[in-house]
Amino acid sequence: MAQGVLAAALPKMQVRSAGLGALIGMPADEIAVRLMKERSIDIAEHRATQINRQMCLDADVVLVMGHEQRSRVESLYPQSRGRVFRLGEYTNQDIPDPYRQPEAAFRHSLTLIQEASQEWLRRIHKL
Repeated sequence: MAQGVLAAALPKMQVRSAGLGALIGMPADEIAVRLMKERSIDIAEHRATQINRQMCLDADVVLVMGHEQRSRVESLYPQSRGRVFRLGEYTNQDIPDPYRQPEAAFRHSLTLIQEASQEWLRRIHKL
């Protein structure tokens, strides 16, 4: 959902999504697809990808959902240090993973994603 929100707001930039425990090749959850469609963002073609060293090297910024993910990414890929931030860095929030949870959890995470994305988008547009 975060990739969809950011990619929609940054159409001239490459925004990729990858996970630390991604089930490679799996589509986005049906609930996420529907919630994003309600916001006119199509993530139906999304397929899960595992983060890797090259992605970290290629990225200007790596946004993660929480403190634990940040630590794991920096530990696995030390060359990414200084470019890994929580999406909720400026709202001081970790964003919970709604995987295998009810729709309310997806809605809550999406609200946090949208709020957190606004500050990142303001900063990116200033560049």
